[in-house]
Amino acid sequence: MVTVTTAADQPLTLNELYARQVEHLSLLPQDKNNPEAVSTAAVQANFITPRDPVIQTANGGRLPTVPLAEAKELNRLKDAVENQGSQSRRYERSTAEQEIDHGSGQSNTADAPLRSAIPLTKTHPLFPQLPLYGPPSLLRNLQTTAFQLSSAILSNAFLGTIVLGSLFTSIPLLFHHLYLRLTFRNPDARRPFYDEEKRRQKIRKQSARAWKRRRNTSFPKPGDGDDEELSRHEEEYEPTEGGKDPLICDLGYYARRVGLDVEEFSVHTEDGFILALWHIYNPKEYTRTSSSHRDRDEPMVFPNNYLDDEHVSPSQQHPPGKRRYPVLLIHGLLQSVGSYCTNDDDSLAFYLAKSGYDVWLGNNRHGMQPRHQMLSYSDPRMWNWNIRQMGVMDLPALISRVLSETDFPKLALVCHSQGTTETFVALAKEQRPEIGNKISVFCALAPAVYAGSLIGKMYFKFMRIISPGMFRVIFGIHAFIPLMMTMHRWLPGSLYGALGYRVFSFLFNWSDTRWDRGLRDRLFQFAPVYVSAESMRWWLGRECFASQKCILATREEAQQEEAEDEGNDAGSDDDDDNDNEAMENYFIRGKTHQTELGAEGSSKFRGRNAWYSEQVPPFALWVAGSDKLVDGRRLLRRFERGREPCVRVVHAKIIEEYEHLDIIWAMDMIEKVGKEVKEVIWKTASGEVREVCRVPKDCGGLGIWDDPARR
Repeated sequence: MVTVTTAADQPLTLNELYARQVEHLSLLPQDKNNPEAVSTAAVQANFITPRDPVIQTANGGRLPTVPLAEAKELNRLKDAVENQGSQSRRYERSTAEQEIDHGSGQSNTADAPLRSAIPLTKTHPLFPQLPLYGPPSLLRNLQTTAFQLSSAILSNAFLGTIVLGSLFTSIPLLFHHLYLRLTFRNPDARRPFYDEEKRRQKIRKQSARAWKRRRNTSFPKPGDGDDEELSRHEEEYEPTEGGKDPLICDLGYYARRVGLDVEEFSVHTEDGFILALWHIYNPKEYTRTSSSHRDRDEPMVFPNNYLDDEHVSPSQQHPPGKRRYPVLLIHGLLQSVGSYCTNDDDSLAFYLAKSGYDVWLGNNRHGMQPRHQMLSYSDPRMWNWNIRQMGVMDLPALISRVLSETDFPKLALVCHSQGTTETFVALAKEQRPEIGNKISVFCALAPAVYAGSLIGKMYFKFMRIISPGMFRVIFGIHAFIPLMMTMHRWLPGSLYGALGYRVFSFLFNWSDTRWDRGLRDRLFQFAPVYVSAESMRWWLGRECFASQKCILATREEAQQEEAEDEGNDAGSDDDDDNDNEAMENYFIRGKTHQTELGAEGSSKFRGRNAWYSEQVPPFALWVAGSDKLVDGRRLLRRFERGREPCVRVVHAKIIEEYEHLDIIWAMDMIEKVGKEVKEVIWKTASGEVREVCRVPKDCGGLGIWDDPARR
């Protein structure tokens, strides 16, 4: 029996070393007399990617990512215990694994397991390893309680400061508003959509009256002109909810107001988190699936056989040629997918559904209701994740479930803000590029890849200069300022909506100039949501996005590329005012653009640090020109200047007057974004898809996009 001597000269057998490592990574402290502890003991580490180990427990459960060294040590000791006749060979292989950790190469042992045979890939400093929280113990419980107490005081004080700051800065606006009223002027008359706002407000009032009449009478009354515009879609889409808006966080309620409905699926990630996936459907042509099917636990991503014989997929409920092509929407930071469903028929999700697509809405981990297969709310491991886990774990799980339910090989992916970030991260060569083969087009709304000027604001600077340890003292190791969610539950919808707007406007310099002000309180019923303090530290802390100002490149790398581009572009007549024209020329030229660069001898040089491989799907981008939170123009320049030779841009547009949230909430969003998204999805759909799917409204004349990768 191999033994190891500890610092205290107490020899430990191999079995004891393995038992200690198991205890270190299990759900509960190990106790042979406790059946629950035995069943939730760590068994082995499964590597989702070479850098993402997930702990499998004895009962088949899954615990979130742990540091790479800890996972490899568990597997090494497990192998050694199971093969105690050849410990020396096992320890030699462990040395090879340690060399992999330090970038020396991969194992050359012929019978090395898969985890050793995987070559080391570059691990970017933007994604440092997460801390390790072991099973509950007296010491860990004391530390957790200390963090909870300190963060309850300090994070709430931080939130109080932000709220007071937002209220204080509102005082000049209030006095200006009163001055205009006292001088018999309408302060709203200068809003760009003032007349349209009045028209929509009138329609909503008429709709509420019509709904009240229907509820109070057995038969509908003859219209007096009020219902003529309201009933234009009711033959196909009949509302089943109506009246005065109660301002609630209920996605299904707002779907039923426009004649649609939703069903919720539970999606299990490979690290045990349970996500909410919503399916929008027309109740006149689709039957809701059983709750047992929607809640089934299937953590496998892209399984070969998912649907059972008794289940009828959404696609099978439509006749040949009338199937709906699947579209998955992912939300932004501190939001849920309800943000796509708050503007009645002018909501992007409802617009795409009524245009003929099969629309699915995916919430990232936690959202409005934190759920995990094994962990509880109070366990710090429940909150030990950041944007990388969302991209590597959440996004593939959501895509896999939609494709499994619809029986299509690919789907269209539409993301806003943080949703684009997790997708850009997941598609990178060093993460999970294979999911690009499951996406027909990636539509990025307000793409969040480079930081905007807003990151330099005082309160963001404060979060950036404090150390990681101090960040955890102030904001804890669980949910980020959970008081926000408590206020969401306690405050009336109108008060919460007004307060939410003022706070977010103060933080991010947004305005409601282009929104329908009559729906503004509704917009904030789906935000904020539960996010981890660790995730917010990735966005705003010292080490990652706020400091590097990019999600996939260090500050030094980005500055070097910018300097090279400025040198190469010296003497050019192009400037930022011509961004739209430059990008239009780029995606029209397609692959020819890259050939021209190659002729100049610069393509290989400029693409030497490319983030994406040939597996990347086509991109379509809509950039808010007045966005201070993220810099979308810089991403467009990266593509236009040949930094990404494998990226094909099928559509790109800068909307100069738009701010960050206007891209999903502006009153003219359907005209400037929604219709183009609808057309891009259909243009990039394959010929096989077109044969079995219904043609979306007003897309009959659109041909198939000439993909440069297929030439």
